[in-house]
Amino acid sequence: MSTEIADPVKLADEFEEAFKAIKQEIHKVVIGQEDIIDLLLISLFSKGHCVLVGVPGLAKTLLIRTLADTLGLSFNRIQFTPDLMPGDITGTEVIEENKDKGTKEFKFIKGPIFSNIVLADEINRTPPKTQAALLEGMQEYHVTASGTTYNLDTPFFVLATQNPIEQEGTYPLPEAQLDRFMFNIWVDYPSFEEEKEIVSQTTSKQEISLTSILDKEKIEKLQSLVREVPVPESVLDYAVKLVGMTRPDSDLAPDYIKKYMSWGAGPRASQYLILGGKARALSQGRYNVTEEDIRTLAVPVLRHRIVNNYAAEAEGFTTVKLINRLLDDVH
Repeated sequence: MSTEIADPVKLADEFEEAFKAIKQEIHKVVIGQEDIIDLLLISLFSKGHCVLVGVPGLAKTLLIRTLADTLGLSFNRIQFTPDLMPGDITGTEVIEENKDKGTKEFKFIKGPIFSNIVLADEINRTPPKTQAALLEGMQEYHVTASGTTYNLDTPFFVLATQNPIEQEGTYPLPEAQLDRFMFNIWVDYPSFEEEKEIVSQTTSKQEISLTSILDKEKIEKLQSLVREVPVPESVLDYAVKLVGMTRPDSDLAPDYIKKYMSWGAGPRASQYLILGGKARALSQGRYNVTEEDIRTLAVPVLRHRIVNNYAAEAEGFTTVKLINRLLDDVH
């Protein structure tokens, strides 16, 4: 008997309780960033990955480390630099002497990618070959070294950060690689009241202890539950139509998309809209997905998957403005 038949209302309630407990624990350390925390958790439970875009000093690392502590997961931070090599991420083979046999053998030393939560800090500061080493692990959940495949720890969650200001000497991720990230999350400055609280908390002697809310087994159970949530045909149509409207060569595309868009989103956008919608519904104690779930996730899912052209830039039509206009038009 499937869990869906067992008691969907109870399962949704359990998911909502866990979701709220995690957020409450994170907020002991992290001030504000409500929507960002929601998106991170939705992505985690959907088995997705995230790109966080924001200027330095907005507590992105603190947020991700706190998330790992709250979930009882292992955490590694990789600082991406121009001289970082693929082996610095995946691991390397070293020669080790076997004293019993009197021989020398190769031994694989695992790299920082072998962790449940990996923070890829300033991923656009390293060359494409090194970026690809991380992205392969994200897609395949394993890495290969000298012909041997090593499975990564699960759950496995990658959060990459990018600085939107300093672009000199960077290697922007190609669209095909950005497409592997479920969400593109913009981390903005805190409000006046939030910043006061941040400054007060971080300049005092106060020590905060975190409680681990879930374990690996429970997280994987909740990830499986997300996939079991049913989606009405009308909501499926809505998500696929919205994504189709971003493609300038599609019959669904309105005139302003054909005028201002160079490239639209692929099928992975539709998949992530539906998966994210399922996780968002569960986080609110619902066992059904609505169009509102899709609308809420449209910007973080689509922002990095569509490319506007020079005409759009000249007239001030950003990708976010175009997505919001599409949301007004899709029915």
